[in-house]
Amino acid sequence: MARSKRLLILLAVLAAACIAAFAALHWQEKQEQIAVSGEEVLSIDPDSVQSLSWTYGGTSLAFSRDETGGWTYDNDAAFPVDPEVMEGLLTPFAPFSAAFVIEDAEDGGQYGLDDPECTISIETEDETYEITLGGASAVDGQRYVSFGGGTVYLAAEDPLSSYEITLSDCILNDVVPAMDEVTGLTFSGTENYEIFYQEDGAAWSYCAEDVYFTERGGETVPLDTDRVEEYLTELSSVGLTNYVTYNATDEELAAYGLDDPELTVTAEYTAESETGQTVSGAFTLHISRDPEERALAEEDGAADEEETITAYVRVEGSSIVYRITSLEYTCLTMASYDDLRHDEVLTADFADIQSIDVTLDGETYSFTAQGSGDGRTWTWEGREIDLSDFQSAAEGLRAAEFTDETPAAQQEIAFTVHLDSETFPTVEAVLYRYDGDACLAVVDGESVCLVDRADAVELIEAVRTIVLTDYEEEEGA
Repeated sequence: MARSKRLLILLAVLAAACIAAFAALHWQEKQEQIAVSGEEVLSIDPDSVQSLSWTYGGTSLAFSRDETGGWTYDNDAAFPVDPEVMEGLLTPFAPFSAAFVIEDAEDGGQYGLDDPECTISIETEDETYEITLGGASAVDGQRYVSFGGGTVYLAAEDPLSSYEITLSDCILNDVVPAMDEVTGLTFSGTENYEIFYQEDGAAWSYCAEDVYFTERGGETVPLDTDRVEEYLTELSSVGLTNYVTYNATDEELAAYGLDDPELTVTAEYTAESETGQTVSGAFTLHISRDPEERALAEEDGAADEEETITAYVRVEGSSIVYRITSLEYTCLTMASYDDLRHDEVLTADFADIQSIDVTLDGETYSFTAQGSGDGRTWTWEGREIDLSDFQSAAEGLRAAEFTDETPAAQQEIAFTVHLDSETFPTVEAVLYRYDGDACLAVVDGESVCLVDRADAVELIEAVRTIVLTDYEEEEGA
């Protein structure tokens, strides 16, 4: 009985060994059908493709060539298709190279081809290609690909990454042109004025850096170059990517507030063409806030800094409307004269100042520059003085708020700078007491702005330090 049991056990082990050997031989046969490739197995000329469609992630998209050779979206011919996106979709198959080739693959399921990640159909004038993208190899992560039949390929470069897109990724968005030099800006809507560029603006400004000007009250006045250029940077970098409609109707324009834009900006510019020639152009952008938000904002006055703003833009001549961020809207609508003008009370470069007359406490002190460049010094009544604190304080006088109010309190300090300029030989700035926190700055007889009283006090103390130090040194001598 025991011998019988042992015999049965031996027979079972032998059977298992035979089955294992058969399976190993069968696996070896399968292994032998996998060949290293690295060669081109398919090549589709993108220019010959007449239609392209694919399904990925439950979404199907289809595009076709039009009579001009461009692309159209099959579901809506009004959709502007980006030809570069289409080219990028066809590039993985022009050509397609395989890292490995699996001949006579019987079970597509083990390669993810029965339930593929993506299916692609490419039709040329002569042939239609049905392409299936399966799963990724567990060993090296390469994608299994089938073109029909029994052969499966491991892609040298994964085509799936090109097709992980939505319709919005296929749109031909508007672009802001390269504007090498902006020669003019025009605002209409909430702001209505023009800015022009003049490289040599000595006739209108004593600041050599001023190149942007506008008209105010019949006079040409300078703007702050840094502020204007910062605005132009915001205009050039506005996000034209998040479209809300690509074929706006009149009703949609009204819904987005763009039938009557809050602000329209036109930039006239010059740029260098691909051939090296200088060309001129104009770029116009319409900007508006959601009509309901805009109405509420006009009722409430100043907006909360943390408020979320729903805003839209449209490029002149385009049917696409884009949503922009709250920050973009805020920056683009900060286009008033006060937003772009100088906020410094004195814009002169101290290197251009020859002398300064300061009136303080009923006394007038005259500081005179001697020499030039790094060796330049300042004197008062023939004695060399340190003017660095006064210079720092004078340059630090900046507008906390612009105003044209008439001075109603006593004068705190006044100073007149004498410049080496025929057009602007002198500039006079006077600070008047306003309240406990501010002084009113008047430049050349016109009220300009309120400045922090602490800054005015710093200027006054700088003058007193100069004259009192000199007086004490004289007394000590």
